[in-house]
Amino acid sequence: MPFSDFSLSSSIQHKIKIKGFSEPTPIQEKVIPLVLDKKDVMAKAQTGSGKSASFVLPIVEMLARETYEGKAKIKALILTPTRELTSQVAEAFIDFAPKRLKVVSVIGGEQLGSQMSAVQKGCDIVVATSGRLLEIIRKGQINLTRIEFFVLDEADKMLDLGFAQELELLLKEMPTTRQNLLFSATYPQKMLDIASVITKEPVEVFIEETPIVQSITQRVIEVNRENRGPLLRKLLEDEKWEQVLVFIANKRASDNIAAKFRKYGFLADSFHGDLPQEERNYTMQAYKDKKFRILFATDIAARGLDIDGISCVINFDLPRSPADYIHRIGRTARAGKSGTAISFIAHEDQDHFKLIEKRSKIKLEREQIKGFELTGDAPVKVKGPAPVKGKGKSKKDKAREKAAEEGKA
Repeated sequence: MPFSDFSLSSSIQHKIKIKGFSEPTPIQEKVIPLVLDKKDVMAKAQTGSGKSASFVLPIVEMLARETYEGKAKIKALILTPTRELTSQVAEAFIDFAPKRLKVVSVIGGEQLGSQMSAVQKGCDIVVATSGRLLEIIRKGQINLTRIEFFVLDEADKMLDLGFAQELELLLKEMPTTRQNLLFSATYPQKMLDIASVITKEPVEVFIEETPIVQSITQRVIEVNRENRGPLLRKLLEDEKWEQVLVFIANKRASDNIAAKFRKYGFLADSFHGDLPQEERNYTMQAYKDKKFRILFATDIAARGLDIDGISCVINFDLPRSPADYIHRIGRTARAGKSGTAISFIAHEDQDHFKLIEKRSKIKLEREQIKGFELTGDAPVKVKGPAPVKGKGKSKKDKAREKAAEEGKA
């Protein structure tokens, strides 16, 4: 089915052609007609499947059909888990919307006053991270009573950031009659519980994931932890990867290793949630523009970001969850291209990577590189003392701490 088969205006069709889109992806093919038919949608599709365009195009189409009512009222609210994804989605709306439709992005790390001013001047579409949006709501500086479209993008990641606690306040600000569109790569039970609060009768669109092995060459290299840096330098010298994304477990480590690699003559930088927003914007744009080759990043770069030309993803540190493994390696082999994903594992990582393989339904051969072989014995597991009832943190406290830590996203 070509895009011309959808009930989209000639203006949008023209912009689709300019963007070089030929045929809709499976998620776009199924979701666009449903949105145009004013159905609530709960969609599941893997990363890089074109989820954003599946709601951007029909929302722009329907808002453009409405008659102008003087000062713009907020008709569409889109929430995403990270600042970068917020900016990316806002840019997509700007690309396809007629000039009279005003789009505002609301994110942390930038001046609150200027964002509130942009909202109060009148806008049709707000794309936001939930933390900053709630800050504006609490100040009474935004009116969501005219919302027609409510979109959660990368909804499962928002759940990880403690969004469930914020949802009740947000829903009170919006009319109960609205079109709800939920997009997520996974739907655990907690996500289904949230979905049931937002929408009662959504049309479910679950796109079967194609095996990730088809487009991504996955490798597992066994190496002692202290040799990961030297091994990575060797791989970067030997291979002809154009752009490389290296996932690091924490923010400080990503800064430190990027600095070390620059001393060795590599064009490298770091990317994480503690960077000022201006620096995050600059670093991401410079990486997209290929001004440097290697980006050392935390999992903030694992979701939703559309960066062309990443040749290789390196799991310097393994992700915490099997789902995050899929999201990480999905940063390569996008738009029909091929790519490579390499995971470094030491003795202490073996069991965790077996779990990743089991959940991802893959089985990978272990490699060792000459001069960097895995040595020593696996550490003996020592069972810790039983937890003392009442002394540990509650699930709610842990969720709050995690949300506060990641809230900078």
